[in-house]
Amino acid sequence: MSGTPAVIDQLVHARLLLTTHRSAPLRVTLRYRADDPLALRMLFPAEYTLDGDEDPWNAGPEPDPAPTGTEIEWVFARHLLAAGLDLPAGLGDVHVRPAAGGWTMVELRSAEGTALLRFESAALSRFLWRSYVVVPEGQELRGLDPDRELAELLG
Repeated sequence: MSGTPAVIDQLVHARLLLTTHRSAPLRVTLRYRADDPLALRMLFPAEYTLDGDEDPWNAGPEPDPAPTGTEIEWVFARHLLAAGLDLPAGLGDVHVRPAAGGWTMVELRSAEGTALLRFESAALSRFLWRSYVVVPEGQELRGLDPDRELAELLG
């Protein structure tokens, strides 16, 4: 695995489904880190936070890409995304399911509300394949130091 990056970032386009007839474009960065091999991250531009006073959905066809604060990050299991490409998967805050026409739906739930996002399945599959090049499926626990991980958790 020498020469492979320790972090994989992939920008993907999604649609945030607002109603049955209304959606908004969204740029999402998918991130995989070899030092956290069981997880993947979805990073959303700061303008999509529910904490701000501005409504990015009324700002025009696509929000300004300039950062205005801290990115929103969702972290969940890599195997959840892989499973959800084929069959509905997920418990708790993150659910992933295939949809007709080559799409995958990702539902993110929080105390503030629920977001339903539509991604091209092919883009998610490419990202997973790239992550498997760095850490092959089934090899995620190899190379982890449980004592170091526990020390980091306990601070």
